Amino acid sequence: MRSPGVNKRKHAIVVGASMGGLLTARVLSNHFEKVTIIEKDVVHRVAGSRKGQGHTSHLHGLLPSGLEIILKYFPGLQQEMVDHGASVVDFAESMNWYSYGGFKKRFVIGIEAIGITRPLLEHLVRERVLALPNVNLVDNTSVKQLITSEDRLEVTGVTAEGKGRGDTSFIASDLVVDATGRGSRSPQWLKEMGYGETQASEVKVNVGYTTRLYKRDPDDPLGKNWIYCSPRPPHEKRSGAVFAVEGNRWMVTVGGWHGENAPLDEKGYLEFVNSLPHKDIYDIVSRSEPLSELIQYKFSSSVRRHYERFSRFPSGYLVLGDAITSFNPIYGQGMTSAALQSVELDKLLNEKIAGRELTKTYFKRTAKIIDRIWLMATGEDFRFPETTGNRPFGINLVNKYIERIHLASITDEVVCAAFLKVMGLLKPPASLFYPGILWRVVTAKVKK
Repeated sequence: MRSPGVNKRKHAIVVGASMGGLLTARVLSNHFEKVTIIEKDVVHRVAGSRKGQGHTSHLHGLLPSGLEIILKYFPGLQQEMVDHGASVVDFAESMNWYSYGGFKKRFVIGIEAIGITRPLLEHLVRERVLALPNVNLVDNTSVKQLITSEDRLEVTGVTAEGKGRGDTSFIASDLVVDATGRGSRSPQWLKEMGYGETQASEVKVNVGYTTRLYKRDPDDPLGKNWIYCSPRPPHEKRSGAVFAVEGNRWMVTVGGWHGENAPLDEKGYLEFVNSLPHKDIYDIVSRSEPLSELIQYKFSSSVRRHYERFSRFPSGYLVLGDAITSFNPIYGQGMTSAALQSVELDKLLNEKIAGRELTKTYFKRTAKIIDRIWLMATGEDFRFPETTGNRPFGINLVNKYIERIHLASITDEVVCAAFLKVMGLLKPPASLFYPGILWRVVTAKVKK
């Protein structure tokens, strides 16, 4: 990483202090003399969920690509996570993934995965970011509107208001990045500034799931494995996952698509878990001591905002992470998508791109990142006929091929490795169609 103090711009503001905002602040600290993070909630300097983080109590998957990026920007963080009880495992060797009538082939792939709760991960990253000498956090403060030049062609800062205090401040900046998540007000602000409506794509999935923590015996034969039971659409809609996380605990999340939600009463919850296509998860919850209440989360639709389609856009303003695209959380792609976008921003600033060219190029490049993740996530969702949205041409044919990949992954290590690399956002989806992989998929002896 570049050392602080080289070729600095003056001041950048990041709105939102979740993972996307923290990674953005880390990137901007290389390029600006001062970076201010503005967060609407009170931020306690401990591992815990904030008021506005309804999803952080549930299972989060930091995909291998995202883990690589975070460790690049925060050297030594992996050992710190381990010191706090997180488990680092081989992505494929630790896999107990049941799908399409069998378990995917287990083998050593040489790609690391980590079992950690979202609050602990975010806490450790936040402490690293706030330890930087040029990064400052202003919490319990809402950004009410953007400050612009008289012609509204440039964002020059924000108007911020302290919650419960009534004090309003005008904070000038050279760059503002919206990392406020799915509830982003960027579409409203842009419309008020005269830039028109923000085009959006929506895929309705009606996903819901329930999470609980359980006591984990350190000597459990399952060790630090991750367990996943995925449905075979369109008839199966229920899924479940178990990760070994810090504090010798299992984090168990079960749920499904289109109203197949695990109930919050004990009897209904256990019946739901027992109904999953394989009994591994039920075996854990039926013999382990619960350490938390049952917590439910519902997600109606994936939403993508197409900022790359604006014919004009104010300079000095960018949008990142869930504020651009909110993916179906079952696939665990959100944090990694934000990390990939922050890397792209870092590259652009290193290339000395600024002003309107920065805005235009940033949205163009991040759209390419989002394209492949959106195609993967919504492609899976479109396996269910109840899913509504703009179905890509040929998606049914592609999904038939992906089903063959799932089946081949039960016995073929090469196919399974190719699939896991795409799933981990380490390789593009097109790599699954390389001749060597395609041949193995179509000739594999699979269970019907």
